[in-house]
Amino acid sequence: MSPTDTTKPAKVAKKSPALKTSAAALNKAAAPNKAAAPKKTAASKKPKAAAAKKPRVMAAPKMSSSQSLDVDDHKVTVGKSFSDNAKMTMRNINVFYGDKQAIYDVNIDIAKNEVIAMIGPSGCGKSTFLRTLNRMNDTVEGCRVEGEICMDGEDLYAPKLDVVELRARVGMVFQKPNPFPKSIYENVAYGPKIHGLADTRVDLDEIVENSLRKASLWEEVKERLHQPGTGLSGGQQQRLCIARAIAVSPEVILMDEPCSALDPIATAKIEELIEELSQNFTIAIVTHSMQQAARVSHRTAYFHLGKLIEVNPTEQVFTMPEHQLTEAYITGRFG
Repeated sequence: MSPTDTTKPAKVAKKSPALKTSAAALNKAAAPNKAAAPKKTAASKKPKAAAAKKPRVMAAPKMSSSQSLDVDDHKVTVGKSFSDNAKMTMRNINVFYGDKQAIYDVNIDIAKNEVIAMIGPSGCGKSTFLRTLNRMNDTVEGCRVEGEICMDGEDLYAPKLDVVELRARVGMVFQKPNPFPKSIYENVAYGPKIHGLADTRVDLDEIVENSLRKASLWEEVKERLHQPGTGLSGGQQQRLCIARAIAVSPEVILMDEPCSALDPIATAKIEELIEELSQNFTIAIVTHSMQQAARVSHRTAYFHLGKLIEVNPTEQVFTMPEHQLTEAYITGRFG
C-alpha cells in the first residue's frame, strides 16, 4: 500500500466526529428556540382572543330621556319650530275625539310663502293636525280642539269667526280628487260665485282662466271647459281641485296627501305646481312619501303618536336629524 492510501481513511475518520460535534452544537443552539416557540405561539394567541371579544363588549351610546325611542319620554319638540315671519302660529294644540286624545301639546309656526311637509307613521296625527288649521275638524262629531291657532294674529277659533270665509282663506286639497259633478268651468267658478268675487261674466272668465293657468291645466282643458270635470284623468282632476282652491284667492293651501292616488307622471306635475304656488301662497302638505317631502318642502315636521317630535329644515331632517325617533323613522326602523 502506498502512503497516500493509508492516510485517506485516517483523515475521514477524524472528520466524521467533527461533523457530528458541529451538528450536535447546532442542534443544541436551536433547542432553546424550539422551547421558546410554544411561548411565542401562546403569546400571539392572547391578542387574537382579546380582539375577538371586542365586538361583544361594544355598546351603543346611552341616550338621555329626551332622545329615547319611547315616545312617552318625549317632552319638547326639537329643532326650529318657530319663525320670525310667521303666517300661522299654533300654540299648545290638543285635539280630542271624545275621550281619546289624538294631538298632544303641539307648538309650531308656518312661515309666509313656505312649504312645510308633515310626515310620520300612519295614525300619528298629522292629518288631524292639518285639519285643525281651517277648522275642518268642526264637522267631526265629538272632536274638540284646545289651544290657540292664529293667522296674521287673528284667532281662527274665535266664536264670531265666519268659518265659510275662513275656508276660503285657508283652502284644502284632499287625498282623493273630488271635483264637483259639474263642468270644468263651473268647478272653478263655483267658489268665486258664492263669495262674490266676480261682478261680471268677464271677471269670472278671467278668474277661471288664471286659476287653471296657475294649476298648469289651462292648455289641457281650454277647448273643453264645458265638459264634466269628472271626465278628466286622476292627475288632471287633482289639478282641477287645486285650481278650484286657488280661485278664491286663499292665503294658505292645505294639502292632505295630494299625490297618494296619482301615477308618477301626475305626481311630478303636482310637485312642480307646489313649487310654483309657493311664490304666492303658504302651503302645508301632509305626505307619506319622504322622498316627496324632501323634494317639495322647505321645512319638515315629524309627528309620532300625536306628538310633534322634530321640526327642522328639510335637508337637515333627512341627512342629520336631531331626534332618535326621527332618525329611526327615516331609516326605516318603523313606520
